[in-house]
Amino acid sequence: METISIIDSKNHVNEKVKIGVWLTNKRSSGKIAFLQLRDGSAYFQGVVVKNNVSDEVFQLAKEVKQETSMYVTGTIHEDSRSHFGYEIEIDDIEVVGESENYPITPKEHGTDFLMDHRHLWLRSKRQFAIMKIRNEMIRATYEFFNDEGFTKVDAPILTGSAPEGTTELFHTKYFDRDAYLSQSGQLYEEAGAMAYGKVFSFGPTFRAEKSKTRRHLIEFWMIEPEMAFMHQEESLEIQERYIAYLVQNVLDHCDYELDILGRDKDVLKRYTELPYPRISYDEAIKMLQDSGKFPEVKWGEDFGSPEETYLAEQFNKPVFVMNYPKAIKPFYMKPHPTRDDVVICADLLAPEGYGEIIGGSERATDAEYLEEQIKNAGLNLDDYQWYLDLRRYGSVPHSGFGLGLERAVTWITGEDHIREAIPFPRLLNRIYP
Repeated sequence: METISIIDSKNHVNEKVKIGVWLTNKRSSGKIAFLQLRDGSAYFQGVVVKNNVSDEVFQLAKEVKQETSMYVTGTIHEDSRSHFGYEIEIDDIEVVGESENYPITPKEHGTDFLMDHRHLWLRSKRQFAIMKIRNEMIRATYEFFNDEGFTKVDAPILTGSAPEGTTELFHTKYFDRDAYLSQSGQLYEEAGAMAYGKVFSFGPTFRAEKSKTRRHLIEFWMIEPEMAFMHQEESLEIQERYIAYLVQNVLDHCDYELDILGRDKDVLKRYTELPYPRISYDEAIKMLQDSGKFPEVKWGEDFGSPEETYLAEQFNKPVFVMNYPKAIKPFYMKPHPTRDDVVICADLLAPEGYGEIIGGSERATDAEYLEEQIKNAGLNLDDYQWYLDLRRYGSVPHSGFGLGLERAVTWITGEDHIREAIPFPRLLNRIYP
């Protein structure tokens, strides 16, 4: 008799198997007990028929507590009524670890309670589906960039400088000097691009931003590619192909999880159709003003969630908003060739109210211009001498972008809040568990 996982059940129909599981819920109907089981690969039902098992096994099936771990032995059958499509008719149960008074019961619980018990909430069906989709997006990310000829270059988490200003940095002491938790690996990826052509990083980033919105985390994960000898338009093509690739792989490999979440697959399929629309910041401002919903919006201001949501609603696919004002963007962006007031950049806004999921730009290549911008930003020029060296020794046109993984997960899964897109979220007032 083979020991298998639930996900492998489809390969063992009408075979007797053994599976290590936890009990998520149960009910009984006279001479039949129905056990809802999980093992980390999937969820399915175990059926215990009184007439087919010993009295001890049937009594155990009726009394076993939620989240007790056990081995179940039985025969796999097809079950067309469930998302998963299979169940196990149980012959025997062996308890491994008992569970008493499991705090997250099948009833409704408040968000604070669930967040306090996040280490246990991860076991629930919806959280399982979200984390599996997140995992598939990470797998597909590595596959996409490897297939595209990128080299992974790991950026440091502790840095001595800030790529996007100092107001959102976590400060720490690095022996006898100051250091910060990384806001972004971008500057280091630019160095990698000058060495290896096309590179990407995937790692945690930190923003000391006192925000409580459903789109913000204090700690989140970023995918940050940088490409040498590449202008902005070529970068946009890579960005949209990457997003379409992520969505398609979720559709291809997470059908079960999408069903658990009730996500509309036809809507997701639409997001794989390229190209994505592009509008300028100027056009976006006019759209907002003409809508009558944003009478206060003025050219030169950054967009908040309501503005981004409205703009994205005007399209049925993600939309690039291009060439924002220089004054509201970081120092490293390349100035527009015919305008002094904007830079060559783009944000990708996701439909359905999820806002920006990618920010990117062509990078400035002139060392003197960058030096001036660093000073204007109030940053210490000495901290950026290594970065300026990239322009002094063989500078080339280059572009890059950053995707916030959790925002993309939230959008693709259709969840309301970003806190459920990461295993252990760090929020303004939460660092437990």
